[in-house]
Amino acid sequence: MSHEGEVSGGEGGGGGGVGGGGGVAGAMALTGLEGKVAVVTGAGRMRSIGRPLAVELARAGCDVVITGTGRSPGRYPDDEKAAGWRDIESVADEVRALGRRAWAVVTDVSDAAAVEQLADGVMREFGRVDVVVNNAGAARGADRVPVIDLELAEWHKVIDVNLHGTFYMSRAFGRRLVEQGRGGSIINISSVGGKMMAARTAAYSASKAAIHALTCAMADELGRNAVRVNAICPGIIDTYRLDDIPRGEPFDAMVRTQIPLGRAGTGEDVAWMVIYLCADQGSWISGQLYTVDGGMVRGR
Repeated sequence: MSHEGEVSGGEGGGGGGVGGGGGVAGAMALTGLEGKVAVVTGAGRMRSIGRPLAVELARAGCDVVITGTGRSPGRYPDDEKAAGWRDIESVADEVRALGRRAWAVVTDVSDAAAVEQLADGVMREFGRVDVVVNNAGAARGADRVPVIDLELAEWHKVIDVNLHGTFYMSRAFGRRLVEQGRGGSIINISSVGGKMMAARTAAYSASKAAIHALTCAMADELGRNAVRVNAICPGIIDTYRLDDIPRGEPFDAMVRTQIPLGRAGTGEDVAWMVIYLCADQGSWISGQLYTVDGGMVRGR
């Protein structure tokens, strides 16, 4: 079984943004993000979660730092090639089109020194940081086997990116949020996999469950500095990460049998929860592990 939230990247399109457009949404506009600076890791994919995270944060008023791994265009899926996609540079252009500043940075979140350089660069370029969204994740692949068949290199690859990367980012930027003295928000994009802990997903599930523990411990530690730390656990999100399941009947059958609300999620479904948690209206929420999955994993 595949679950999103293990992604690095984001899906575009979809709606007019949080609090936009009038009517009920206009009356309930979220506040407090205008002029803030957000960092979103793993945000270069055209169809995934990171792209709408960056775009919706910009729509809410943030300048956005967008990171990616600098993948070769030869590795782009066909739809990205056809669209002339340019990875994090394309997402940065979308942020700028909304009137906000964007900085696209190639980095490796599994490298502690590279993360420190990123944090220093953000402070040098923007003079502040307010929101950190840890979205980067290891590619799904040869780790999806029983534990007794799991190669050590595959285990380390998943843990290094998913868990260590989240830890390095949270430590480096958490220090700077405390030093600033203005509070802020750290959001860890986890997965329902960290709650379901299914067979043949040991490395992935362990990395995500550990992120839940990291989230809760940091929320307790940083709350006195007005820094909130939460995790979001997406379920089945219709992105490139699930392209190994053919669209059409195989994909539709998975959705019918597993999701009570009857549709796969989008990157925007995750992004809108992020916006709420980072806005003034989410200022009394910390240390939580929010499932966003159409009702698939209930009560936990």
